[in-house]
Amino acid sequence: MMMILLLCSIVFFTILFSKKQSRWKKGKTPPSPPGLPLIGNLHQLGRHTHRSLCSLSHQYGPLMLLHLGSVPVLIVSSAEMAQEILKTHDVTFANRPRSKLSQKLLYNNRDVASAPYGEYWRQMKKVCVVHLLSNKMVKSFQDVREDEITLMMEKIRNSSSLPFNLSKILECLTNDVICRVALGRKYGGETDFKKLTDRLSELLGTFTIGSFVPWLSWIDWIRGWDAQLDKTGKDLDEFFERVVLDHEDGNHQDRTDLIDALLTVKREKSAGFDIDRLSIKAITLDVFVGGSDTSFTLLEWAMTELLRHPESMERLQEEVRTICKGKSRVSEDDTQEMKYLRAVIKEALRLHPPFPMMAPHESTEDVILRDYHIPAGTQVMMNAWAIGREVATWGPDAEEFKPERHLDTSVDFRGQNFELIPFGAGRRICPAVSFAVVLNEVVLANLVHGFDWKLPEESTEDKTDVAESNGFSVHREFPLYAIASSPTI
Repeated sequence: MMMILLLCSIVFFTILFSKKQSRWKKGKTPPSPPGLPLIGNLHQLGRHTHRSLCSLSHQYGPLMLLHLGSVPVLIVSSAEMAQEILKTHDVTFANRPRSKLSQKLLYNNRDVASAPYGEYWRQMKKVCVVHLLSNKMVKSFQDVREDEITLMMEKIRNSSSLPFNLSKILECLTNDVICRVALGRKYGGETDFKKLTDRLSELLGTFTIGSFVPWLSWIDWIRGWDAQLDKTGKDLDEFFERVVLDHEDGNHQDRTDLIDALLTVKREKSAGFDIDRLSIKAITLDVFVGGSDTSFTLLEWAMTELLRHPESMERLQEEVRTICKGKSRVSEDDTQEMKYLRAVIKEALRLHPPFPMMAPHESTEDVILRDYHIPAGTQVMMNAWAIGREVATWGPDAEEFKPERHLDTSVDFRGQNFELIPFGAGRRICPAVSFAVVLNEVVLANLVHGFDWKLPEESTEDKTDVAESNGFSVHREFPLYAIASSPTI
């Protein structure tokens, strides 16, 4: 009986797969690596998907079609093709595919990042831009950033010139800043909350068998992935529900935070439509996860590269210390004059985009790309990691850390230049770019202004590649240990 059911399942999904494949027979299709029956190219993704797909693109081109089980997915690995999709055909590819993961963890796609393209998404993005991420709102949290940077610098001074875990300090800083800005108080000291955010990041970066080969979804259930998804979604909602209740009851700090702003919008109906409780929690989750993880990952990789390249560290220190001569710390106004600082941040984002594989897009109608016929409903994944290392754009030294390459160019990461898209581009660009960048600039400037830095003598990081973690955001697999000492000047 079981054998009959198995054979029926195989036949059914083979027919379903064939029907989906037939949509691609209407015209020329992009190059595609050969796959295996039923699972397609799933076995070729590897431990680090962005690296595996970059290697495949060298053989099959910057617009490559993969069959992940029964799901056809376009992989984009060049600035030229990214511009074609995110600018020329921006509206066509502005949608997001639905998945069990986003439904369970992201409030059934009610957040801004994963919401389907349409009126709800437009209204929610407007709420974020106008009420949460305006220049006025970003500026209003300057004292929070200054407080937390002061605490960070004190922790480093107490290290007594011994090797210490810089990754942990940077993670604590960004977590505390985002908690205070978004939630009203710090939650970093609560172990369960830290474990919860780690679980979320790991799950968001998971490729699940059932999402691509539905008849094998029982494997996800057996290995406990479905249970993890349910528990993490439930725990997240319970946490954010408590935070919202605290704000409604007035049991939080006196200053206005992002949840206060959203509750005001809900109460006064100032958005022009009714924003409900689930939407408030979904937006808050977006801000917290995006803001905290992105900033921590960027700062960790920037300090990693500076420590591995002492000449770049010295040049940055010279710039910062010259502009801030006689000052005990660097202010946000001071960073406006620091061209090399911005070049370092651009180079860190180029080589180490926090989200190497950007959130997937989905086409809403048939379109022709480079003479290839792309049917409606096709998923598209941008490999920001590969685009940042494209030799045709960045030259033969594309793998090297060289901030100088950004000093005489107007290329930026705010969505107008497709050579550098760590935050995306087009309609679905991350709306919190300015919110994140102001923190990264002032933190990095204070680190190099206040201390001289070196790697521990036993470290081999200046000679070898640094191992990457798994997950939606990619940081170091092992913490960065460093030695800080008082400046010699």
